[in-house]
Amino acid sequence: MVDRSFGDPELAALYETLNPWQAGDAFCLGFVMSAGSVLDVGCGTGRLLRRAREAGHRGRLVGLDPAAAMLVLARRSAPHVEWVLGDLLTREWHGEFDLVVMTGHAFQVLVSDEEVRLALRAVRAALADGGRFVFETRNPGARAWERWTPERVYEITGPDGAPVRVWHEVDQPVLGDRVTFTETFEGGPWRRTAISRTTLRFLDTDDLSRFLGEAGLTVVEQYGDWGRGPCTPASHEIITVARPAQCLSGG
Repeated sequence: MVDRSFGDPELAALYETLNPWQAGDAFCLGFVMSAGSVLDVGCGTGRLLRRAREAGHRGRLVGLDPAAAMLVLARRSAPHVEWVLGDLLTREWHGEFDLVVMTGHAFQVLVSDEEVRLALRAVRAALADGGRFVFETRNPGARAWERWTPERVYEITGPDGAPVRVWHEVDQPVLGDRVTFTETFEGGPWRRTAISRTTLRFLDTDDLSRFLGEAGLTVVEQYGDWGRGPCTPASHEIITVARPAQCLSGG
């Protein structure tokens, strides 16, 4: 199911304002620019692939997202990119891509073991020999959800110029590696507050390696921040670069 904040056209229009271009986007753009063909899973408004085209990428760029409202914005801003409505199971993939990327912590919406396994198998199927899979997930050791409180209010300006207030609240208690929270939007075009509900999964490095290995993928690089610092128990991010396992012996 698509979260309301992505599926509602008025909320989708706020995405890039709430999530401005940051170091993580620049990190992933470097991988995109060095790859001939790219699949961006959970592409959202298409910002990453749009930037790649603007920077001169002339290869195949495919953006995949299950939220139609987000893809409307993507198609409008970058009509020369291939946009696909759906998820990794929407199509069969046959080694077409030098790079598969998931940005914006999109990997964390895979909540069940089966969802993770199916998605990673599809990633493996989509990768060409020697291809790379780049994604990030929040490190559970940093306990980011403890900072998602109603007291932390973000004030932004909507596309129509109206002020919008946004805040988060986590369902308590948090048990295991799944965190459910609400994102509330107040102001803008809504007579009442608009509320989106989301569940994210926080996997640690051991679990990530296990799931990747089951899918035939092996971690070749892993960082704790966008400056390529080491991944430690206190790192905010787990940034992973993986390759098909059988390709490693050949570089």
